[in-house]
Amino acid sequence: MAKQPKRKRSLNGKGEPPMPQDAQLFNNREMALLAFFWRVLEEAQDETNPLLERLKFLAIIGSILAEFFMTRVSALKQQVQAGFNERTVDGMTPAEQLVLVRADATKLMIKSRECLYELLPQLERAGIQIRNYSSLNGEQQEYAREYFERVIFPVLTPLAYDPARPFPHISNMSLNLAVMIRDRRGQERFARVKVPNTLPRLVAVPPPPGAPPNHETFVWLDQLVSAHLESLFPGMEILETFAFRVTRDAEVVIQELEADDLLETIERGVRARRFGDVVRLTIDPMMPDNLRKILIENLELEPEDIYVLEPPLGMSDLFGLYGTIDRPDLKFQPFVPHYPALLRDTDDTFIAVRERDILLHHPYDSFLPVIEFLQEAARDPHVLAIKMTLYRVGKNAPVVQALLDAVRNGKQVTVLVELKARFDEESNIEWAKQLEKEGVHVVYGLLGLKTHSKIALVVREEGDEIRRYLHLSTGNYNAVTAQQYTDIGLLTCDEEMGADASDLFNFLTGYSAKEDYCKFLVAPINMRSSLEELIDREIKHAANGLDARIIIKTNSLVDTEMTRLLYKASQAGVKIDMLVRGMCCLRPGIKGVSDNIRVSSIVGRFLEHSRIYYFYNAGVEEVYLGSADVRSRNLDRRVEILFPIEDLRLVEHIRDDILRIYLADNVKARRLLPDGSYERVRPEPGQGHVNSQEWFIAHRGINHTLQ
Repeated sequence: MAKQPKRKRSLNGKGEPPMPQDAQLFNNREMALLAFFWRVLEEAQDETNPLLERLKFLAIIGSILAEFFMTRVSALKQQVQAGFNERTVDGMTPAEQLVLVRADATKLMIKSRECLYELLPQLERAGIQIRNYSSLNGEQQEYAREYFERVIFPVLTPLAYDPARPFPHISNMSLNLAVMIRDRRGQERFARVKVPNTLPRLVAVPPPPGAPPNHETFVWLDQLVSAHLESLFPGMEILETFAFRVTRDAEVVIQELEADDLLETIERGVRARRFGDVVRLTIDPMMPDNLRKILIENLELEPEDIYVLEPPLGMSDLFGLYGTIDRPDLKFQPFVPHYPALLRDTDDTFIAVRERDILLHHPYDSFLPVIEFLQEAARDPHVLAIKMTLYRVGKNAPVVQALLDAVRNGKQVTVLVELKARFDEESNIEWAKQLEKEGVHVVYGLLGLKTHSKIALVVREEGDEIRRYLHLSTGNYNAVTAQQYTDIGLLTCDEEMGADASDLFNFLTGYSAKEDYCKFLVAPINMRSSLEELIDREIKHAANGLDARIIIKTNSLVDTEMTRLLYKASQAGVKIDMLVRGMCCLRPGIKGVSDNIRVSSIVGRFLEHSRIYYFYNAGVEEVYLGSADVRSRNLDRRVEILFPIEDLRLVEHIRDDILRIYLADNVKARRLLPDGSYERVRPEPGQGHVNSQEWFIAHRGINHTLQ
């Protein structure tokens, strides 16, 4: 690597920690994640996207920002409170990061609301009104009153705060009303009313007179409740009411060494998440000081934890509106995922997989073949065993139903359920209990390691031999997100990969110190060292005057040592393209350091989720797919696998029909600049528009013409 100027390493008079020598070569990870959120906001602002899709992007911002505060901001606060003052690789202390993060997140919340206000008139012109309660006409208010009395009122529970009653607990992510009342003796009191999250946040009311047939009108639930508070406090004078929302620390620390029952420990941790420290309080700008003071004192807040925002609070609730309104003209054009003819034309998936490896590119290819593979295995009399990892499967999971059918049909079924899949713990706990109840062998992974690999192994007796069939994937076994995330899966019966799969499950469920896998790269065993060897090989090729090329598609690039190795490869002359959806701490295009590295991020209709590792290898190309991002947690603290694609036709397909298209995207791609900022990629003069995701929709099934 090119020699960098030395930085001061001694403590100054204020006791500040030393600055890393190469801090200028790295982006801060928290700010890099917020930069991704800004790219999502760009999609909400993009007038070429359908109106309801733009609204959905605003809901996504609300959701991911909440998670960001629950996890990343809470972690920074804990470090500051603990007096931790070390600098990250980019040269920032936790306190410095916290200041920047809060400022940038505040701007993002403000801008997302400005975007919503711009969308509201456009939605109204399209026949969708989102009204304030005060602007409803008499008929609409009467309907709302009747709805309140019939549906809302029975659910509400006002909680008083006075010398006889303590301040009520405000649960995580709850929307609340702070109410000041005056009783008959003239005494003023505070009460809290929780807006029920079991009801739609936007309540449908009759359209105004003369509205066209497809016109729909909605009013905010919290405003509706606020307008009828006299029903909750009869005989009292309602002085004022304002909405507020609390976000709490949601990091669940699991002391596995002391936990006799991991399932029970996780359950306790999920329940405790509702009671974590408050990391964000969002309030209406009109809330007076006396109400603010009550909240600040009782929630034990710092002034920096308060975010004053124009309503609505809780933008993620816009998801409900998107799902409620049936307006295909205001959403992305639907398409039918491709179903491979090789599988459609046979009643026996096993015969098709024995014929050749089958690559599935979701959501452009249907997820049904994966479900049907497991369903067929569950009922096939020749199948002896099924082993599988479950990370995020969602509710009403057909994959889990197939496993239950398998055990009822007498198969040996072993499932590793990852209970520590953040924000999916409750769903996974329920599945684990149900699977155990039916007789499935359920295990919860290894001490201190989260199991993130995506693998299903089917063991089948065929004559005098045993054959292993595999489904390997970059994504979760979730039939819903398979329609929303881009992922790649492989159906194969490769003998050596089957042996690796058996060894992996022995590692997960029993005792194994195996380190020499045939084809899999397994974290935390050999993945990091193997990737380093693959990069070093490209460096040697470049040093010998050969063409050297690396393409990596990942969700995040955060690992410091891998970043430094990529810098080294760039300086050796290796051409590197990085497709990084979210956080990227690497800075491309720095003279003498990263001249040969390009980084782009694609944010569009689908969440980019597939991980692809391509190495040119002097023309003998190697491609790996899998579950691992370029992050320390994936390489060192999770069980991950990368699996090779060995069918040359599929290697060429991934290179030419997937990676090439991603790299040619000039509609939804953003290019990372040396200073850490992003710019939209625009078509060159005379160059056509390439939207990679739309290209994949138009050419879905192209991979199966090769097979």
